Amino acid sequence: MIIKLYQKCLKLAAHKSSKIFLAIVSFIESSFFPIPPDVMIVPMVIAKRNDFIKIFLIATLFSVFGGILGYFIGSSFLEISMNVLKFYDYEDKVLVLKNQLISNTGVYIWIVTLFLAGFTPLPFKVFTITSGMIGFNLFTFVVICLISRGLRFFIVSYLSFKFGHTFNRFMKTEAGKWFTILGFLIVAILAVIYFIIK
Repeated sequence: MIIKLYQKCLKLAAHKSSKIFLAIVSFIESSFFPIPPDVMIVPMVIAKRNDFIKIFLIATLFSVFGGILGYFIGSSFLEISMNVLKFYDYEDKVLVLKNQLISNTGVYIWIVTLFLAGFTPLPFKVFTITSGMIGFNLFTFVVICLISRGLRFFIVSYLSFKFGHTFNRFMKTEAGKWFTILGFLIVAILAVIYFIIK
């Protein structure tokens, strides 16, 4: 079943409109959508190796545009913003951030935090919305988003370009089937541990 799902992802990634889908996902993920563009980038680069630079650029630019939307949601729509933050359990942290930003040290802390949010699997939309809520400098915000998102999506695209075909061949083998089952088991165990700790 997992192998079939993987093959379907590759077929969707090879679709002529896949770049439009990627742009939409990249845009909405930065402001409210929970699924990151990486899940589209990897199969798209495997299916269209020569387009890996285009794919990385589309994901980066539309993610930044979506981040700007998230920023304006945060600055203009407090109720919607708080609902998103509450969903991710970040609403209390926003008040702490507002107090921290009064000092110069707080600004530097937020710059590093925003960069990490764009580069790592942290929920990026939480930090784009929060940036708007706390009135973070918009120009600095856009620059950080471009650097962090660009770096992340370039690495994902390049690794998919470099090792995608090897991974694709591996997934078709018996070992690939066991690898996916093992991967899902590890994720399930980590999820259980997380909820027990929480």
